[in-house]
Amino acid sequence: MKLNELQPAPGSRKSRKRIGRGQASGQGGTAGKGHKGQNARSGGGVRPGFEGGQMPMQRRLPKRGFHNKFGLKIAEVNLRDLDRFEAGSVVDAQSLAEAGLIKGSFDAIKLLGQGELSKALTVKVDRASAGAKAKVEAAGGAVELN
Repeated sequence: MKLNELQPAPGSRKSRKRIGRGQASGQGGTAGKGHKGQNARSGGGVRPGFEGGQMPMQRRLPKRGFHNKFGLKIAEVNLRDLDRFEAGSVVDAQSLAEAGLIKGSFDAIKLLGQGELSKALTVKVDRASAGAKAKVEAAGGAVELN
């Protein structure tokens, strides 16, 4: 098979329906828009969600909760997860992502104190709980806040 012999699978390519091109085409006259009315007009039709004047679904359903538009997305990392790093290494956002401890994009990374740390590590994060900071320093490491 050569590049010039490639062709689409039979039946996969279909020409578009040409409407309003005379009666013989089968789609002449009203061109599939029915007889007059709002949807037959140029620029006609109703907006998405409009239900003919009935109270629309998005207004009928109750609204619950609160969404803080200023809220930050914070990645949480516990001390027990940091034992996989070698002693004396620097743990930052890049190394956490490479280790698979954080995925996606975040506004900040916070170190939490669940678990124990047996190695001296330099941890570079945006936030840290007081307990986590104390445990890292007790293991001989340091916490640097960005």
